[in-house]
Amino acid sequence: MFNIMKTEILFGIHPVLEAIRAGRRNFYECYISDDKLSGRLKSVVALAESYNIPVKRNKVSQLRSITATDYHQGIGAKVSEYPLADLSDIIDKTAEYFLLLLDNVADPRNLGALIRTGLCAGVNGVIIPKDRSAPPTPAVSKASAGAMEHILLARVTNLVSIIKELKKKGVWIAGMDSTANQSVFNADLTCSLAIVIGGEEKGIRPLVRKHCDFLISVPQEGPVSSLNASVAGAVAMYEAYRQKRL
Repeated sequence: MFNIMKTEILFGIHPVLEAIRAGRRNFYECYISDDKLSGRLKSVVALAESYNIPVKRNKVSQLRSITATDYHQGIGAKVSEYPLADLSDIIDKTAEYFLLLLDNVADPRNLGALIRTGLCAGVNGVIIPKDRSAPPTPAVSKASAGAMEHILLARVTNLVSIIKELKKKGVWIAGMDSTANQSVFNADLTCSLAIVIGGEEKGIRPLVRKHCDFLISVPQEGPVSSLNASVAGAVAMYEAYRQKRL
């Protein structure tokens, strides 16, 4: 039997650009608008052509149909599926652990934003559950401004079992919980660390929370009940980044 390579359509300037730079996907075709190209689009096209990727011009209506979105920014690309990392590449080949564990983050925009911040803050792996979580789709790559194309991301069946395995390796598990008494700014985040961030509505599931070593929150004022998951995660990741570099 022949193995049929699954493909998907990336869209947006940064996702296509960063996917070419990362070199982890196969590129089959690039599609660009037949309108006058911006400087940024010209740069992406030049890079694609330097890698011998076929570039086809399309009417805007055709590009909208190909990418299935109005937010294509004049470019799309037919590529191989997102290359998920083997869990062993994250938890067995990491010298100093700084991981992001996402428990049921179902909004692609939040997932993309967390991945983008994680890459910038030096996170060396992102782990998400296979069920009840946004998968790493082209929409997530767009929300991450292409950062997803560079990050190591694994999907697992059981997040609790991964937490147990990480603990055996000396990794401390910090759960983000808006009701936690300990501020993220008072916690010691200099250790080998995995930050757990929960879903947009219910947060971390009770069983996952139970297996965290400690819980932290972002202090806040005003009438709004809690921060967006990606914003709270960004604060925690950059506080860990700051502490690790003191």
